[in-house]
Amino acid sequence: MPAGFWVSRGWAGTIRKNGYIVIKGRPCKVVEVSTSKTGKHGHAKCHFVGIDIFTSKKLEDIVPSSHNCDAPHVNRVDYQLIDISEDGFVSLLTESGGTKDDLWLPTDENLLQQIKDGFADGKDLVVSVMSAMGEEQICGLKDTGKA
Repeated sequence: MPAGFWVSRGWAGTIRKNGYIVIKGRPCKVVEVSTSKTGKHGHAKCHFVGIDIFTSKKLEDIVPSSHNCDAPHVNRVDYQLIDISEDGFVSLLTESGGTKDDLWLPTDENLLQQIKDGFADGKDLVVSVMSAMGEEQICGLKDTGKA
């Protein structure tokens, strides 16, 4: 898919805290925004601090407020967990009744352990999958309370 499908462009000055921005080619959640006064070259600058939504790495960028920035299209979808394979892939039930079998278990140790423990205990688990810019990753877990 072309990169334009995954992002939209907007002025740097319109991006706010808790929004999303592309920094160094990575989709990030904005955790801090500061704007400097107009300098001798005539542009106020926006300083963005973001956390990569997939790796949790902190990234920073400085952009003139009147210049364009890319904002990733971020989607979050819940799926019921059906199975975990020995090689670390998960099998998920989609809303239409099909299966989604192309995702790995998450790299976050806490979340990984919660999923493995809940699955081993026979709990009815729902995982949240975040997708942006052609990447997908399990980012959350819900226990439906059914066993």
